[in-house]
Parts: sequence; C-alpha cells; structure tokens
Amino acid sequence: MTLAFYAPMKPPDHPVPSGDRTMARALIQALETAGHTVTLASELRSRDGQGNAARQGEIMAQADAALPALIARGDAEGWRAWVTYHNYYKAPDLIGGAVVQALGIPYLLIEATRAAKRLRGPWAHYARAAEQACDQADVIFYLTTRDEVALRRDAVSTQSLLHLRPFLNATALPAATFAPDAPILSVGMMRHGDKLASFRIIADTLALLPHDRWQLEIAGDGPARDAVMALMAPFGAKVKFLGNLGASDLTAAYARAGLLFWPGVNEAFGLVYLEAQAAGLPILAQNRPAVREVLSPGSYPPVEAGAAGLAQDLAQLLGDPEARRREGQAARDYIAENHLLPAAVATLSRGLASVGVH
Repeated sequence: MTLAFYAPMKPPDHPVPSGDRTMARALIQALETAGHTVTLASELRSRDGQGNAARQGEIMAQADAALPALIARGDAEGWRAWVTYHNYYKAPDLIGGAVVQALGIPYLLIEATRAAKRLRGPWAHYARAAEQACDQADVIFYLTTRDEVALRRDAVSTQSLLHLRPFLNATALPAATFAPDAPILSVGMMRHGDKLASFRIIADTLALLPHDRWQLEIAGDGPARDAVMALMAPFGAKVKFLGNLGASDLTAAYARAGLLFWPGVNEAFGLVYLEAQAAGLPILAQNRPAVREVLSPGSYPPVEAGAAGLAQDLAQLLGDPEARRREGQAARDYIAENHLLPAAVATLSRGLASVGVH
C-alpha cells in the first residue's frame, strides 16, 4: 500500500538534527518494513513557537492553497492512507484532514496530543486545528501514557487508540562496551528554554562534586551554545564540547562513556535515553512523567530534590563501577524487549489493519 507521510513539526529530510527528525525517519522505516511504500506528502512546516496569531494565519493560508495539488497528487499516486507524525497545538496538521476527506482514505496520527487549555490564548487558532485533526483521526498512536489521558477523555466513539512505544530504528542492540573510568556524557540540542534548563541543572549538579571525580563530554549545538559554555566555564578542561555529531560519531561517544546525564526538563520522552541505554549506559535523569516511560525500571531522583538529589546519585554511580555495569546491562535488556523496530512494526501494522490497510 502507498501511504502519505507528513510531519508538520519538522520534515524527516530537514538538515538540522533533532529527536523529532530522528523519530520521523524511524517511523518511515517501520512503515516500509511493514511492507508499505511511504511517500513524503508535504514539507510544509506549521510550527509557531511564539504564539503569533498573524503568523499562524499566514501558514494556515499556505496550507489551504496547497490542498488542490495535494489531493490531485494523492489520487494520481493511489494513496491508501495518510499518516501524520506529531500533531499538537504549536504544529498542527493543517492539511491531512482535508486530503483524507477528499480522497476517502483513513487518517492516522502518531504522537498527537490534546491541550484544551490552549483553545484560549495566543495559540487558539492552532489548538483548534490540532483538536480537529484528533477528532477526525481513525487511529491515534500515543507514545506516552501521559498523552493517553486526554486522548481517551476526548476520543470520538469510532476512534482507536494504540500505545506505540518510542523506539530506535534498529533490529538489534549495538555492541556493549564498559570502561570503569569513562567520562560522563550529556547529549542535547543547545536551545533556550527547556534544553538550557537541563544544562543549567547539570552545571548546578557538577558544582556539588569534587572536580577530581569526573570528566564530562557534551554532544550538541545550537543557538544557546554561548549560554551553555558560560554555565560550564567554571569547570574548565573538565568539560569537553563535541558539537553536533553524526550517527557514527554519536555511537562512538556512547561507547566510550560511563553514564548518560540528562535531567530531561519537559522532554516528550527523549530518544537520547533510548540510544544511551541501548549502548549499555546507566542513566542519571530526574523522575519526570514522560521520561520515566523510556527508562529502565529503577530509582531516579525526584524533581523536588534538585541538583542535590542528582549529585548524590551521580557520586554513587561514579564511585561504583560495578553498579554502573549492572545498571547498564539492565538498560540494554529493557531496550531490547520494548523499544526496537520489530515491536513498532507490529503496533503500526495492527493500527493500519484496523482500517483496512494491510
């Protein structure tokens, strides 16, 4: 079957790496592994991160203008279903609903969220569009149980909801390595807001440890790089900046690390946690609702404990290589069972089959 795929937040061929782009590419791979032909329906980016009503109006007009050509293309190419990844109030699917209605094909959403409180305020127009897309969808795949709550509360009676666990685009785990004196690794885009808040927590935590106990490598880059470097400046050569890494270089960074430290401020779930655990790294993160859904079962410091709670756990991990090895192996086992490509293929296939797409 030929499936139309659309990612309004960021198209899968966008040049800037991110977890969202990685997940979009993994979804395409999973759908193709399930035996379907996947075509990128549109590269229209609907995201408005500022709550600019005028900007939203401009993008909505662009979406309306694109519909006739999209509908004609879908008819010519024989699209059998439309799949949208990441429909939410800052980046709603403004085109999929009209296309599926014109073509009479099923509409499936992956990682769609509802946010009724956004129906008022600067994102009101976009929030209504995101809600409309959710209402129209035949199947919604939710990635976290936190998202499930609102989706089930407002689901239409004919709609199916399926739990698609976040997953890595791999059928097997990478080779495991273990070095007792390996550095700490942090991986994150350097953006203002939540990402910078995680870097600030990392700096606050490290300030509570003796400098001779650790070495930190940071993978990532972005507009807040100067702010991140300023946070890490007091530690001098103890912190090494790796910049943006391609897939092979990031794999190498995981392989030489001793643990991953990323607090996870407001992460949707965080693919970095899956990648690090697959490589056999224990995770130091705060106990946050979405984050803990992709972490190997264990004890993680509560947000309320702040940097002090993280510093206590970090000191224990640094001082006990055998505990790091055990936790890393448990993490690998958890990823192998729950978060690799075959499990995603099975879930996506079940959802597609429910609307007659085999």
